[in-house]
Amino acid sequence: MTNHETGSGSETAWTRSDLGRRVTFRRQELGLTREEVATRAAASPGYLQYVEESAAEPDVGFLLRLAGALDTTVSELVGGTMALPAGFGKAAAHPEVLVLSPAECRERLSSHGVGRIAVTVEDAPAIFPVNYTVADDLIAYRTAPEAGPAAAAGQEVALEVDHIDDAFSQGWSVLVVGRAHVVTNSYESRRLEEHAHTAPWVGDGRHQWIAIHPTRITGRRIRVMGTHASSKATSSW
Repeated sequence: MTNHETGSGSETAWTRSDLGRRVTFRRQELGLTREEVATRAAASPGYLQYVEESAAEPDVGFLLRLAGALDTTVSELVGGTMALPAGFGKAAAHPEVLVLSPAECRERLSSHGVGRIAVTVEDAPAIFPVNYTVADDLIAYRTAPEAGPAAAAGQEVALEVDHIDDAFSQGWSVLVVGRAHVVTNSYESRRLEEHAHTAPWVGDGRHQWIAIHPTRITGRRIRVMGTHASSKATSSW
């Protein structure tokens, strides 16, 4: 197998849905252009586009430069840590713990993502991952009426959202507390549908919207000085 740019060999092929997707996501997460990343990685923007959009097979040398340009690791880029829970990175020498303001918390919640909803099911605590969306003052997610996350309706619940960067032992977490209800108003349902960027990852059949009216939003951030800062607040740590 031949490297598109250098002609060097590679033993493993990564498809567009693997390496290319991760490179694109990380670059966009950092708020960088292809030209900026290409300059950092000592490559051409055209080759970086090829890596992002095609089944490229770059050599280890380029992967190391690309990982450095994106402030991550080769293992992260090629999916080597995909099956592991977050948090295996070593603690940094001098981490700084910052309290996030409500505005910063809302900015990190952004418009959609994956969080964990904590509810009481049959008198026992339970936590479920959900795809959530933000519409004005509401935070909502779709589920099936018989599924565990639907038990949040009528309860005061907690939704936790976080982002972990194992490569640099940094991250943030936001906790939303409020009362949840089933969305029955057709106008409100349509509004949530319009704001939703993703469907539930578990597939079809999750059409019931559960909305949370936040009464408290808090968050913390672990920052390590000396890493590249992003131009976007959601990944500036």
